Amino acid sequence: MAGAVDLGAKRGRFAPYGLLSPGVIWLVLFFLVPVVTLLRTSLSVKESRFDLEPDFVWQWSNYGDAISEFSDQFVRSFVYAGVATLLCIGIGYPLAYVIAFRGGRYKNLFLGLVVVPFFTTYLIRTIAWGSILADAGPAVGVLRTFGILGDGGRLLATPGAVVGGLTYNFLPFMILPIYVSLEKIDRSLVDAAKDLYSSSSRAFRKVVLPLSLPGVFAGTLLTFIPAAGDFINAQLLGSPKTTMIGNVVQNQFLVQLNYPTAAALSFTLMAIITVAVLVYAKVLGTEDLTG
Repeated sequence: MAGAVDLGAKRGRFAPYGLLSPGVIWLVLFFLVPVVTLLRTSLSVKESRFDLEPDFVWQWSNYGDAISEFSDQFVRSFVYAGVATLLCIGIGYPLAYVIAFRGGRYKNLFLGLVVVPFFTTYLIRTIAWGSILADAGPAVGVLRTFGILGDGGRLLATPGAVVGGLTYNFLPFMILPIYVSLEKIDRSLVDAAKDLYSSSSRAFRKVVLPLSLPGVFAGTLLTFIPAAGDFINAQLLGSPKTTMIGNVVQNQFLVQLNYPTAAALSFTLMAIITVAVLVYAKVLGTEDLTG
């Protein structure tokens, strides 16, 4: 009887590891192994684009060469992604606030409208955005009618078009996390603030805004990280002067077949984003947000 109890206790001890094993195996096979392979490639040398496999020789200079040669694209990527993220916050927060606090019985309808763009593929949405901003498109026509844009002015193939495309495509990723945070707020806290003679704006600053910061934090990550590595918007809405680092990585991988440089660029991008996220989390104080 005692042996059966000991066996049951041992099984109970190892049960959590058994439950975790599928996820761990998945992460090892489809995350860790590809990352290690990418790191190995970034430290290799490929003498010619016609070589089948690069030679692993611990070529650390690949990183320095990649950063120095494509520094403009790195800077441009983070600037575009940063501006798009700020625009998403400026547009998404009020919209999420209205849905959460004023939506009433139409909340589900409004949320459905937010996710409707996902019913169409990312590529088609961007192509449609290009049609809207084209020289003969409706946006240019309206701006020229009101004298905002001159006869020779254009929207497509400009930094504004790329940032606008990023903002449009990633806006739902900002709205939904903020909405979830706002929806969780106990309305009695706002009423209590007003009972203590706090104005509506002060109650928002002192109660609603701090409690919704977890959603802002999550939305910022979901927007900035993919926007920084995006290449579709710059390719379809921009010009050679608006290329981002994602365009360079795609070109080095698929056109130039320069796998070491492409891998070094990818790792550099991941490292910069990781450091930026850690700094952002420290400044915003995620420990206080989740506490």
